[in-house]
Amino acid sequence: MRSAHREGDTSSLLMERCDPGTELGRAEPEERQDEILSAILRRLWHEPADGHPFRPLQQMCDSWADGYEADPNPRLDLGLAREGVSLFRSLPAGADRTALLPTDLHAGNVLAAERESWLVIDPKPYVGDPTYDPLQHLLNCLDRLNVDPRGVTDRMAGLCGVDPERLRLWLFARCVVESSWWPETADVARLLAPR
Repeated sequence: MRSAHREGDTSSLLMERCDPGTELGRAEPEERQDEILSAILRRLWHEPADGHPFRPLQQMCDSWADGYEADPNPRLDLGLAREGVSLFRSLPAGADRTALLPTDLHAGNVLAAERESWLVIDPKPYVGDPTYDPLQHLLNCLDRLNVDPRGVTDRMAGLCGVDPERLRLWLFARCVVESSWWPETADVARLLAPR
C-alpha cells in the first residue's frame, strides 16, 4: 500500500501498513530497545546521493543553540552551559563520516510489523554525524542515564559502532541545550560534563 500527500512545503508518504503496530517502547525493556534501535540505525545510515534535498545537521544544531542562548537554564552553571552550547555548534563539523539521519528515532517511533519485525515512522531527516542519532533514544531513558550515564552511553555507542567519547560529548551538549524546556536533562549534563 502506497499513498502520498502534499500540503504546502510538507509532504508525507505512506509506504506500507504497519500491523500490528505495537510501539517498541511498550513491547520491550529499554536494554532490548537499545539493541533493536542500534540495529535499525546502522541499517539506515547511508551517504546521501549528490543533490539530495535534506538539511544539514549543523543547521538544526545552530538553531537549537540559538534557542538556548535566548532562554538559558538559570539553574545550570554558566561555564557548563557555554561549553555545552559551544560543543553543540562545533560537533557537526567535526564528524569523520556523514550519513542520512532519522534524528528522532526512539522506541515510540518504531512499530512492530509483519514484513520486518520493526519499522520506523516519523523520521525527521538531516544529513550529518551518525553519532548524533542515538541521542533521542538515550534521552528517553533518563532514569538509566541518571544512574550510569557513561555506562549507558558506552553501551549504546558499542551497539551503534560509534565513538563512545564523541557520543558522550553529543549527549552532554544536547542535554545542556534542551535543559531550558526539559529541566531533567540538566542533571545528566552535569554528570557527563567533560573533565
